[in-house]
Amino acid sequence: MMHQPDDLTGMKILIVDDDKKLCRLMADYLEPMGYHVDAAHSGTEGLEMILGGGYHAVILDVMMPEMDGLEVLQRVRRESDIPILMLTARGEETDRIVGLEMGADDYLPKTFSSRELLARLRAVTRRYRVSERQTDPLSEDESMVFGDLRIDTNARTVRLGSETLNLTPIEYELLIRLAQARGRVLTRDQLLDAVAGRSYEVFDRSVDVHISSLRRKLGEDPRNSTFIQTVRAVGYMFKGPGEPS
Repeated sequence: MMHQPDDLTGMKILIVDDDKKLCRLMADYLEPMGYHVDAAHSGTEGLEMILGGGYHAVILDVMMPEMDGLEVLQRVRRESDIPILMLTARGEETDRIVGLEMGADDYLPKTFSSRELLARLRAVTRRYRVSERQTDPLSEDESMVFGDLRIDTNARTVRLGSETLNLTPIEYELLIRLAQARGRVLTRDQLLDAVAGRSYEVFDRSVDVHISSLRRKLGEDPRNSTFIQTVRAVGYMFKGPGEPS
């Protein structure tokens, strides 16, 4: 089956990894798909290039000289919501979870196949294109209000009382999807497909990590949730303040 490059043509991707051979292999695979690929071989160089602008997504290695990928991620997230795909060695589950909690959009093990690389990169760039074209495709209202929680879908902002919450793009999209399905249980697969548009493994911890981070920012007590309720072995459900579980 031939790949359709229409939605990828012109996308600029930055690979930040000190393994020059791996960077070249990824570039050789991605460029025929329509991506323009640049590479940086240290965290310091990568950070400068990311903040310089012009890229649609970043593939960021965790282990690098001078400045590791997690520090680069942390600094980028202070200024930009550019989609970031973390590249981790096999078995580094802690790095993956920490990266997701710090605002990475997804992760890719270094044992990835070319098909998996393309699928995950398509997912994060797809969301970038959607947010460029429109504020929120599923809502005609400017805001949704649940007690002290206000979600402004035009400005893509979330306020809790007088505080504006600093949500990552994934956290914002998860909150929107849950709020729009208020009172209805959404499975992990439904949530992952809604925010990323790709098929995941049977159990993918990334959604749980993003939900956990979102809950912390909402000031939630997981044992007595105000907004996001866990439905054991199924998924999550949004409810308004004071509504029964």
